[in-house]
Amino acid sequence: MMFTVDRSRSIITAMILGRKVTAMDVAWLRREVFAGDEVSRETADELFEVERAGIAKSPEWTDLFVEMITEHVVWESRPTGVISDAQAEWLIEQCDSCASVNALALLVNVLGEAHCAPRWFLAAVRSRATQGWRGVAEALALAAC
Repeated sequence: MMFTVDRSRSIITAMILGRKVTAMDVAWLRREVFAGDEVSRETADELFEVERAGIAKSPEWTDLFVEMITEHVVWESRPTGVISDAQAEWLIEQCDSCASVNALALLVNVLGEAHCAPRWFLAAVRSRATQGWRGVAEALALAAC
C-alpha cells in the first residue's frame, strides 16, 4: 500500500519542535514545498504557524515568509493583483495573531505588490506600525541614521 507524506506539515512541525528555523530549513522548504511556487491556503496557514511560534528564525525565513504569503494573496487569487475584502480580513487576522516585524513586512510588501486593495486595509496596515509588535521598534531604531 502506498501513501503520501505531507512534506510541508512534517517540515513545519520539525522546525517548531526544534525551536528554530535555519537557513537550511528555508532552503529545504523552497526545494521540497515551494518548488512550483504554488502556495495553498493550508500552506500559508502553516507558514503563519511558524511565525507565531516565537522561535529563533534565520534572516532567510523573513524572505520566504513574505514572498510566499504575498504570492498566495496577491498573485494566485483571481483576479491577480487585486486583494478582496475576504483576503484582506484573513491576512490582517493572521498578521495580528503574529504581531511581529515579519508580519508587518508582509503587510507592507502585499500593499506594494497589489494593484488594488480595500481602503480600510491600507489604514489597518498603517495602524499596525504603531501597535508595538515584536521587533518593530528595534527594526526602526536600527534603520535610523
